[in-house]
Amino acid sequence: MENAALLKAIIENAIDGIITIDERGIVESINPSACRLFKCTPEDVVGKNISVLMPPPDRERHDEYIHRYQRTGVPHIIGIGREVKGLKKDGTVFPFRLAVSEVQYSGRKIYTGFIHDLTREKEAEEKLKEYATSLEEQVEERTRSLKTTVEALRQAKEEVSQSLEKEKELGQLKSRFVSMASHEFRTPLSSVQLSAVLIEKYAQQFDNANISKHISKIKNSVNNLTGILNDFLSLEKLEAGKVEAQYSTFDIVKFSEEITEEMQLVAKQNQNIIYQHTGTKSVVSLDQNLLKNCIINLINNAIKYSGEDTFIEFNSEITKKGLSITIKDNGIGIPESDQKHLFEAFFRAHNTGSIPGTGLGLNIVTRYVGLMNGTIKFESKVNQGTVFILTFPI
Repeated sequence: MENAALLKAIIENAIDGIITIDERGIVESINPSACRLFKCTPEDVVGKNISVLMPPPDRERHDEYIHRYQRTGVPHIIGIGREVKGLKKDGTVFPFRLAVSEVQYSGRKIYTGFIHDLTREKEAEEKLKEYATSLEEQVEERTRSLKTTVEALRQAKEEVSQSLEKEKELGQLKSRFVSMASHEFRTPLSSVQLSAVLIEKYAQQFDNANISKHISKIKNSVNNLTGILNDFLSLEKLEAGKVEAQYSTFDIVKFSEEITEEMQLVAKQNQNIIYQHTGTKSVVSLDQNLLKNCIINLINNAIKYSGEDTFIEFNSEITKKGLSITIKDNGIGIPESDQKHLFEAFFRAHNTGSIPGTGLGLNIVTRYVGLMNGTIKFESKVNQGTVFILTFPI
């Protein structure tokens, strides 16, 4: 008697619904949780066929299922479990997971159904689907924005091409542009596509941090293409003769320290930019904007092509001959066979691999240096680093 009372107490207080039926499908018992799920009382279902709790077409098929199981012994749900739908007393249909077990009791078969409500889970799945759809729309919008940027780049390339005087140079420019564009534009667009797939995956796990991470990738890809466009626009202005040096007097030490602080923020992990000035004088007369562009471009290259935990040396020196700017890294270096082409537009060394870049930066730097009557030279060895030296007359 004590065991029977314990079993009854367990069934009565179970979180999931429990229903027992006989071999004919007639309900013999239903616990309170099942009554709450189906919004019914025991009197509503006990003594009736279990099909009253099923919506069509399961209602019509249930008796045949029992008969088929009794004839063949092949289970459809018993001992397996599956997702089904239930019919509440008010006519509402809801999803639940049903597990059925067969028990021999007093010489007859009793079937016990364990019912776990899936309503909240299904609602959460729907919200996730809506969220994923919204994210996909955002990705599509970003993709359209990227396409617009690519089209702007294509137009800028045509404008640059028209300014070239020699047919041979034009042919080389087109070839390099196609090669560069094919690589540089495909990478951010692939990032958009991959992020869309990963967004859906992580959304299903409610991992909002990962969703934010991949949306950030989309934004970075847009910024990538914007930087490429800026390079094209700078080159176009140079080709059109719209850039002139605007001289002003300033303190090279203060100027360089500000650049060092700015570039340190974008350096890789444990990369350190070390600035030093040599000489008692620090005042120079140059175009600050052009000089800053040159130095930032060279330091940015040093950051890109050097690994973590490295030093980048940035030195300035004023002598009787003039101002000297030196930027040295310990990066991948430039192959000797590529060095003669280094300052050509759209040229990139063969060992840059997947490191992003347009091949325009050094071409722009050498032009800006020339506008200030300066010179640029470099020394480099593969895997031993590169040093660039800019010199300007005082």
